[in-house]
Amino acid sequence: MEKQQLDALYRAYSKEIYCYLYSLCHNRSQAEDLMQETFLKALLSLSDSHTNVRAWLYLVARNLFFSQYKRNQRQTDLPDDDWVSEENMLEGLIDEEQKQMLYKGIQHLNRRQREVLTLYYFSGLSQKKISHILNLSPDNVRVLVSRARKELRHYMEVHGYELS
Repeated sequence: MEKQQLDALYRAYSKEIYCYLYSLCHNRSQAEDLMQETFLKALLSLSDSHTNVRAWLYLVARNLFFSQYKRNQRQTDLPDDDWVSEENMLEGLIDEEQKQMLYKGIQHLNRRQREVLTLYYFSGLSQKKISHILNLSPDNVRVLVSRARKELRHYMEVHGYELS
């Protein structure tokens, strides 16, 4: 892959890959390191003829995170499913009130539902692409999205956000 192509990829996808990784690890420096490693892998192994670069970057980023997690499992635990930080960097990036409430609600979902909705809402990926990234059937992703939306709707209604 040529430097110009990598620069274009980096400009196009670095923020969303960073946000995705941050949603997994809740650690700024770890998310930055994993993002850089994701683009390094793109430089070293992505062919110019690859058809879906965006989905490939998400898949690589996810695999890097879980590989690092497995290596450090004894030293570092994943954040609890109920973990929410008031100083969360993503809240600074998300400026609309509805998306902020949506993000807070997503953090109260279980890990799998949270990951599916993060990819769906914040990254704008289709359920088919999500199924490829997470190695799930499209029907399984559809069910996860449906159940997560139901739980998210309940969370938002309980916290005073009226849904139309």
